[in-house]
Amino acid sequence: MTVLHLSDLHFVRHDPRKTRFLASLPTPDVTVVTGDFLAEPEAIHAAVEAVRPVRGRLASWFVLGSNDYFVPKPLNYFAYFWRDRKRRPARRGRGPELIEALSADGWEDLTNVRHDVTLEGLEIELLGLDDAHIRRHDLRVAPRSAEERFGFAVMHSPDSAPEAAALGYRLIVAGHTHGGQVCLPFAGALVTNSTMPRKLASGLIRMGAAVVHISRGLGTSKYAPFRFWCRPEATFLELSPEASPAATR
Repeated sequence: MTVLHLSDLHFVRHDPRKTRFLASLPTPDVTVVTGDFLAEPEAIHAAVEAVRPVRGRLASWFVLGSNDYFVPKPLNYFAYFWRDRKRRPARRGRGPELIEALSADGWEDLTNVRHDVTLEGLEIELLGLDDAHIRRHDLRVAPRSAEERFGFAVMHSPDSAPEAAALGYRLIVAGHTHGGQVCLPFAGALVTNSTMPRKLASGLIRMGAAVVHISRGLGTSKYAPFRFWCRPEATFLELSPEASPAATR
């Protein structure tokens, strides 16, 4: 089963290059977008139109990120290095409108929900968590109730990944970090804007029995439209049946 993981698209109203790239991707079985569709509230229509071609054959899931809920503002780049920087007042965006438009187009909103789903014989206990970076996640929904099912957790910020792994979710997908966005050879990401260590800013990560995929994302803030040593990505994850204990021995 192929899972397309997209994150941090950061669409503006006119974003043809990103739109063409998404339209060129093969159709997966499942598509998951882990938030930050928007770089500006006026881009809702552009974002919904752009992700339409990449909807999954079996399921299309999403959560939102802080840039979907609040209007992004210019920020001093060096502020990301301040651990205790104060949160600034922010103007509310159009998150509810984005959710409504995506849901009408066949996407399923996973904001702070947990439920069971079966996809072509694969029984899944599915968890979706809102953005922990802005403290919207609700871990009260996270404890598992069907541990015989494959645990799949979806979130914007990876800050909730350790809790999800400890609760027994086997595959966890997140974004938010942009992979550091600006990296240095050998040193890697300079900042993650997250509680995750800098070495875990992106990629496939073992966390106990879980596998966590943190996407570098496709876009950037329109106020910081650059990357260095950190290419954007759309990632296909392939799930295969686990070998039985006897076969493993």
